[in-house]
Amino acid sequence: MNNLKIATAQFENKSGDKAYNLSVIDQLAAKAASQGAQAVAFHECSITGYTFARQLSKEQMLAIAEPIPDGESIKALQAIAAKHNIAILAGLFEKDDQDNLFKAYVCVDKNGLIAKYRKLHPFINPYLTPGDQYCVFDLYGWKCGILICYDNNIVENVRATRLLGAQVIFMPHVTMCTPSTRPGAGFVSPSLWENREADPTSLRLEFDGMKGRDWLMKWLPARAYDNAIYAVFSNPIGMDDDQLKNGCSMIIDPFGDVIAECRTLGDDIITATLTPEKLTQAGGHRYIKARRPELYRDIIGQEHLSEQKVVWLDDKV
Repeated sequence: MNNLKIATAQFENKSGDKAYNLSVIDQLAAKAASQGAQAVAFHECSITGYTFARQLSKEQMLAIAEPIPDGESIKALQAIAAKHNIAILAGLFEKDDQDNLFKAYVCVDKNGLIAKYRKLHPFINPYLTPGDQYCVFDLYGWKCGILICYDNNIVENVRATRLLGAQVIFMPHVTMCTPSTRPGAGFVSPSLWENREADPTSLRLEFDGMKGRDWLMKWLPARAYDNAIYAVFSNPIGMDDDQLKNGCSMIIDPFGDVIAECRTLGDDIITATLTPEKLTQAGGHRYIKARRPELYRDIIGQEHLSEQKVVWLDDKV
């Protein structure tokens, strides 16, 4: 198996403005290709915008959602992929022919759709239908999976995707800088973003502290470490509707080490080379082989009613 060069991106999307967001995806895909990347990953709902959807009716959601693979955005992504000879991973709202709505993430190249995944734990809009299956696909000889944002917080999803063969898991997010019950959590003031050129230090302190990156680093490297996978994390930067996001898109290797990370306060990409040797050198590879599923298959697999509460969506916050 050959090395794989991957890019992950961060950018400030515009809510509902697919043409603008696709234009930025085009620009950043060109930059990634110029650095030799074979694929570039963008954040959750990078084509459509995300947080604004919490206010939309079903009719408004259907208006912005598209069928996959026949929608205009997928065709546009394919054209961008062909122009730059790079695979592109990006997110949008999907609708089927029964007007069911999904949070989707796709991988396309110059030949068309390679993979489509539907978020298992959507919450931004009440009319979204949860996905019902995992996704593992081939990309340049590597086995890749996709899990969107909240999906990665349920550890069983990452382990299941790994056990299905994934060596790389793309983890598109729109996360951090929101209130929760966790000490130190909270929104970051948009005024800091507006003043970022004059005072980048105050913004970076908020972005890198417990409201942002420090929280992410409590758990994201563990997903890669425990499962001996490469984690490709993508997250927007700047304003997403009325919420400020902190970017820090990164690639984490099977040892749990950050091997590349966006550190600019603006639209950007970073690239990293994924080497197959780490997949078996890392401790997680040995831990997976040491599993004893007879001890816990009935515990993990017992009936359970899924409850999902996102604290920052509560009006009382």
